[in-house]
Amino acid sequence: MTGKLMVVATPIGNLGDLGPRAAEALRAADLILAEDTRRTGRLLEHLGAETPQRSLHEHNERERIAEVLDLLADGQDIALVSDAGTPVVSDPGYRLIAAAAEAGVRIEPLPGPSAVLAALAVSGLPSDRVVFEGFLPRKGRARTERLAELATERRTVVLFASPHRAAADLSDLAEVLGQERPAVVARELTKLHEEVLRGGLGELAAIAGGGLRGELTVVIAGATAPRAASVSPEELAGRVRELIAAGVTKKAAIAQVAVAAEVPKRDVYQAVLDAAG
Repeated sequence: MTGKLMVVATPIGNLGDLGPRAAEALRAADLILAEDTRRTGRLLEHLGAETPQRSLHEHNERERIAEVLDLLADGQDIALVSDAGTPVVSDPGYRLIAAAAEAGVRIEPLPGPSAVLAALAVSGLPSDRVVFEGFLPRKGRARTERLAELATERRTVVLFASPHRAAADLSDLAEVLGQERPAVVARELTKLHEEVLRGGLGELAAIAGGGLRGELTVVIAGATAPRAASVSPEELAGRVRELIAAGVTKKAAIAQVAVAAEVPKRDVYQAVLDAAG
């Protein structure tokens, strides 16, 4: 009989958030696939469990898949965990789950803690339509284009920020999305020094500039509907040219100008076409 693959959410800070069902799954599994076996080992010690572990992280996931599928085919029940929270959410594991599904393996979710949902729940921002963006690209064209896309995103945005990148991320978000765009930074959720910071992106960027420690989740209000243009087409096209001359891609420049002028991107695009003659 084929074993099952259990996707187990683990605490993002407070160990008391581990549910009885998840705890039992970690005790009863034949094997635990852990992003960091040392970190999961501390959780198992808390549970008084001695379940065997093997690592599964971004650098070895592809190589592990065949091995794990063989173990499942032999009838072993395997639990997949990440360092904290719900596995696969900006963490390794989706390739394994896809391969297991293709092989007909039973995949059982054991839901629980999630930094994304916890931050959204306390943000006070609209939660009926939400998009999760993971971490921003670190630099270059990928980062510029991602910021431009977020500038016109109408849904509430949730993303992660590492402590050493938070100041740069929030500063760039404020520059492109607007200094006054409402946002929340949730720090160290469920831990001793939990803190929820609220304000405009510019204000939060200034706070981050003074240093923020710990795990950070950022929630940003979606863009408001564009209003009728109060800037001439010639000026719109000129702003786009200035950004392109500064090294911004045409697509990103159009998006940034549209946000700043509060006009639809198609109007800026048309202004650029008309100016090109």
